[in-house]
Amino acid sequence: MRGLLVGRMQPFHLGHLQVIKNILNILEEVIIVIGSSQLSHSIKDPFTAGERVMMVSKALAENGIRASRYYIIPVQDIECNSLWVAHMEMLTPPFEHVYSGNPLVQRLFTEKGYEVTEPPLFNREVYSGTEVRRRMLDGGKWEELVPESVVEVVNEIDGISRIKQLARKEVSEI
Repeated sequence: MRGLLVGRMQPFHLGHLQVIKNILNILEEVIIVIGSSQLSHSIKDPFTAGERVMMVSKALAENGIRASRYYIIPVQDIECNSLWVAHMEMLTPPFEHVYSGNPLVQRLFTEKGYEVTEPPLFNREVYSGTEVRRRMLDGGKWEELVPESVVEVVNEIDGISRIKQLARKEVSEI
């Protein structure tokens, strides 16, 4: 059986990793959709789809999860909710189960007959992309919230410098 997990992964953190591990304890495979893949270079979405794919694939390898157990698929947003599930079905391998904490995503897949589960959140106030990005911007200890391989990707792409420059740009535009 194969499940679908949709997330922006901005960046991939230990909460994402725990959700994926839990899904793979139940199902044989998981499709990890990198949502809003067209977005990058903003405070809310600083990383490109390709960078997020690197983060996820390296973090899963670091944690001993075989590549044969997952697919990573970047998906751009479409501005028509009634077509969004069909958009997902077109871009991904077949799946039977959907995992999402987003009420809209839950509703859309439920209306199309999918079994939907809200995954348990793991220390959500700490393990969130918002908190990781906040710490990156403020010079806090963000590294403890993500797998080591994600730290390496962020360093490789000079992600901290990017986020700080983007913050200066957004402040200057106000």
